[in-house]
Amino acid sequence: MLPLGTPLPAFRLPDATGRTVDSGSLDRAPGLLVMFICNHCPFVRHLREGLVALARDYRPRGLGMVAISSNDIAEYPEDAPGKMREEGYPFPYLFDETQEVAKAFRAACTPDFFLFAPAGGLVYRGRFDESRPDNGVEVTGRDLRTRIDALLSGRPVGTEGQLPSVGCNIKWRKGNEPDYFPRSPTQ
Repeated sequence: MLPLGTPLPAFRLPDATGRTVDSGSLDRAPGLLVMFICNHCPFVRHLREGLVALARDYRPRGLGMVAISSNDIAEYPEDAPGKMREEGYPFPYLFDETQEVAKAFRAACTPDFFLFAPAGGLVYRGRFDESRPDNGVEVTGRDLRTRIDALLSGRPVGTEGQLPSVGCNIKWRKGNEPDYFPRSPTQ
């Protein structure tokens, strides 16, 4: 996992319409949430309305939000930019064709969440909440919302209880897997 305190990795990526978004142009005050998501993942689909509600609740309070899809679209065409546009998220949804941005964040799955303080670097990386497809737990975003509320109110975000995200592995192009990606002895 990306260590807490790590500065926001720089990136310059196209959104689903082809407009380029530079990490330096994103509003980071009072914080910035970077989400690795994709269209086809059942874990992301399960959280979709929760992500929209999160944006509805926190963007008016100034939280910057951006989503990034880094999947191999040759193998998963439903994650291509044209399909991303159909999702209609209320935040920029960017495409990481080279997968280098996912590597810079040490992203492992979709969804994966990274919350950055305005000047202090990464303060949270982990899951949205304990809900999973078919586990019967309501989608609340509790884990992430607790950290955002602390950040926006000027309280310490804390390191306790930061649990890794659970979801679909990022779909790396063959031969492009990062060095932190677990490999079997036959790979």
